[in-house]
Formats: sequence, C-alpha cells, structure tokens
Amino acid sequence: MPIQTPDWVKNAVFYQIFPDRFAKSKQPHQGKLSDKKLRVSYNVSFEPWEAPPTLQGYKGGDLWGVIEQLDYLQDLGINAIYFTPIFQSASNHRYHTHDYYRVDPLLGGNEALMALLEAAHRRNMKVVLDGVFNHASRGFYFFNDILENGPYSPWVDWFKIKDWPLSAYDGNKPANYVGWTGNRALPEFNHDNPDVREYLMEVGEHWIEVGIDGWRLDVADEIETPGFWQEFRDRIKGINPDAYI
Repeated sequence: MPIQTPDWVKNAVFYQIFPDRFAKSKQPHQGKLSDKKLRVSYNVSFEPWEAPPTLQGYKGGDLWGVIEQLDYLQDLGINAIYFTPIFQSASNHRYHTHDYYRVDPLLGGNEALMALLEAAHRRNMKVVLDGVFNHASRGFYFFNDILENGPYSPWVDWFKIKDWPLSAYDGNKPANYVGWTGNRALPEFNHDNPDVREYLMEVGEHWIEVGIDGWRLDVADEIETPGFWQEFRDRIKGINPDAYI
C-alpha cells in the first residue's frame, strides 16, 4: 500500500503534552466538574501544583489550561501538538480508558476539546490524539459487565478470557484473562471479533469527524489481526485525506 505523508507533517514542529502536568487553567471553572444536565457542580481536589509529583496523584492540568498557553507554544515555533491520552480514565496518564467517546471531565470534557480545536486551528496549529486501541481498562463498561456477570455477559467475546472466575484486582489469584504485558489493569481487546473491530474503527472515525488532525497509535504492533490497521487507515483517510497516522 503506497503511503503518502500529508504535506503539513513535513514542516510540522510537534510538542508533546501530558495534560495533567502541563497547564492548569486560571479561569473560574478550574477545580469544578459541571454537569449541565443536572445543573450541579462538584468540587474536586488536586495535589499542589508545585509539590513533587506522585505516581497516582493528579495535578489538575486541563485542556482549558492548554488553550491559555497556545500563544506561548506558537511563539516557540510549535505548529502541531500531540497529546497523550485524554479520554475518561482512572489514571493521571489516562492509558486506562473508561470511555472512548468522552474526554475526561477532569480535563474539561468534550467542551474543552472542542474549544481547543477551534483555538488551535485558528492559529494554524494541528492537534493529534493518542489512540489506545490495543487494550482498555478494568473500568471500561464492557469489561466491567464481564466482571459482574461472568460468562453470561453479552461482551464476553470482546476480550481474551482464559478461564473463570476473573480476578481483576487480587494479584494473588490468576487473572484468567490477557492483560497488556501481563497487567491485569489493562485487559486486551479481542480484535478478531468483528464487533470489537467495528467499535474501534468508529471511535477513530468519530474524533476525526470532530476535527482532530490525526492519531498516534499506542503499541500498534501488538494488534496482529490481519487487515486491522489497513482498514483503520482507509477509513480515517476516507474522512480526512490529510489526517496523520
């Protein structure tokens, strides 16, 4: 398959951002999680910004904070940003995906991403997201359903189950499913399942349609299902031929 690198990439100067640790918004919404449907806000607590970081702690950086720093990045000569994962997760690095269609509320939610895309594109800056499609997390709804319902779950074929019962948290018992690099916190998808394949394809398409400029694919070599990445590329390029993968 001939590969044509998008022209914009040839002159791109990328800056990688780990959102929790990059910039904390100075606006009033910082420290609040708002649910417009319920018309309520929740106060949330973060580690002090200047304190030494901890393995599992949150500093409270968000996408609103990134927007406030776009002029600074542009002054550095940056014209493309690659974000480590931003979807809802139970880890500060967000490689443990809970919901592929929801930007983590701690980062400002989908609203903040939309505002970021608009602000970045207005400055002719590109935005590339991190796609973690090899594995999900114990908190991913479909896997959580398996933990609750065992072999009776309708999602049982979405993951690589070896035996029952599953042990997602007790390290003294066999996990009985495949986790990435043996990590039971990261259950691997069964990419040979057509429903899994279609789900991940649609996730990739959705965010390109929203307006991101490309995908960085996490541990892409771990997905060995024949034709998976070829189809992914074709479908992404079918929406935006200039998308970077």
